[in-house]
Amino acid sequence: MTNSEVTKQKLAKYRTLTETALKLANIKKGLSAKERKTCEQFIDFCARYVSDAKHFEKNGDLVTSFAALNYAHAWLDSAAVAGWLDVKHKDRNKFFTID
Repeated sequence: MTNSEVTKQKLAKYRTLTETALKLANIKKGLSAKERKTCEQFIDFCARYVSDAKHFEKNGDLVTSFAALNYAHAWLDSAAVAGWLDVKHKDRNKFFTID
């Protein structure tokens, strides 16, 4: 296996990473109504892309599944970078592009 292949093991690794990040994604208190709504949309988009990734993997399309996982995680990272998430996990830098 080279690093240019999308394998079931690689998908499992990134799916677990993204699903864990999604569980850690708590919306920060004190956001404006607009910020909160946008953050909720980002989290919803993430969950939908994770679901899509599972669908593609089930149908044998590992490349599109991997792409969907990357999109999913990007939505969470966007919310974190915007300062809309309250992530207190000790390993938060493993799951988010913050700090």
